[in-house]
Amino acid sequence: MDYLHTIILALIQGLTEFLPISSSAHLILVPVITGWPDQGLAFDVAVHAGSLVAVLVYFRHELGRMTMAGLGSLAGRWNPDARLAWAVVLGTLPVVFFGLVGKSYIETSLRGPLVIAITAIVFGLLLWWADARFARRRDEFSVGWRDALVVGFAQAVALIPGTSRSGITMTAGLMLGLTREASARFSFLLSIPTLLASNVLVGYDLVRSPQAVNWGVLAVGAVVAGVSAFACINVFIRLLSRTGMLPYVIYRVVLGVVLLVLFW
Repeated sequence: MDYLHTIILALIQGLTEFLPISSSAHLILVPVITGWPDQGLAFDVAVHAGSLVAVLVYFRHELGRMTMAGLGSLAGRWNPDARLAWAVVLGTLPVVFFGLVGKSYIETSLRGPLVIAITAIVFGLLLWWADARFARRRDEFSVGWRDALVVGFAQAVALIPGTSRSGITMTAGLMLGLTREASARFSFLLSIPTLLASNVLVGYDLVRSPQAVNWGVLAVGAVVAGVSAFACINVFIRLLSRTGMLPYVIYRVVLGVVLLVLFW
């Protein structure tokens, strides 16, 4: 893969990882539509590592407080940051379990454009309904263990390409009464252990693979994905209260319809 393809794919991954439009769907579709070769395991690890660094940097202050509070809770000292830290841990368990159980089936049977088309439309409309229908009053510090599990199981559904991890977790958050900003922030915090687990799993496959590694391409991919992901998080949260979810819903529906026309 040359550097132009690397930059384009890394930019797509970075911009779509945290928007509710599915990064995995776009990375699957680009080679299908353009005829480019599959980017391979090493590239996937690099760009997801870049996105992970971006969200770690963006939430560095919150993560510091959550880590200290989480450790303090082991000694019985609870506060809102500790509650949020354990909600993130609990919300991660479903996707880890279903990712381990269903990884092979998902990678071999659910990566087609028609699957992406259907999930883009269905879960896009569900996002629109949740944004329009439910009261939005709670912040992320109000997330309890039941809420965390609901969002966690929703995140597991996003293993199906086209669903969008951020989209389905924000949908669940909105249904639970979180504000748009709170649902986005909890979704992004929840992405940290999820991206870390994904990198470990895919990295393990990479170690076992005989695939040659172009370290220059991987470095460029990681940097481009990280910078674009950081910018995306920053802009998305700032604009969310004004734009709502409708622009992303429209994009998903249009994308799904176009794919149905092209590949049905």
